[in-house]
Amino acid sequence: MIKEILVYPNPILRQQSKDVESFDSELHTLLDDMNETMIYRGGVGLAAVQVGVLLNVLIINIPVDDESNLENRDGLQLAENLIEAINPVITHKDGTQVFNEGCLSIPGYYEEITRAEHIIVEYFDRYGNKKSLEAEGFMAVAWQHEMEHLTGHVFIENLSFMKRKKFEKEWKKELKERSKKASRL
Repeated sequence: MIKEILVYPNPILRQQSKDVESFDSELHTLLDDMNETMIYRGGVGLAAVQVGVLLNVLIINIPVDDESNLENRDGLQLAENLIEAINPVITHKDGTQVFNEGCLSIPGYYEEITRAEHIIVEYFDRYGNKKSLEAEGFMAVAWQHEMEHLTGHVFIENLSFMKRKKFEKEWKKELKERSKKASRL
């Protein structure tokens, strides 16, 4: 089922998520719903808090270019590439990279953010099996971005003071415009 994605500055996005203790059908339904929601909204990652569930759960599916299919060469999210991570922990990070990030909870806004270039993550899959993954480049960015959500942070908190002030002013104006449009419908 497609879930509503919470939009900044919803206060739930500021809350700390809690570890999952039961790897049950309720968790499996949450993961399935999150995947359906992420794909529907055109995202590459989604944290459970973004759909109002305060659990340390995230999903990531980086699109691949399908060079063999000239009809559909970009934006392909393959089911076998879906990562479902429960109670993830970054155990190592090094290097730096700057990446132009966006967020489903701040639709339409993109900004360059500095993150680690290379990370190692430990997590559990939907069945409670422990996993370890090494990531770099865009995959490392996606992990760090989604894991920030689990700690009650959004990517704009990584902006300089001046950029953050500018964002807050523009975002308030944007939300006011959206509210006007919604009330006319």
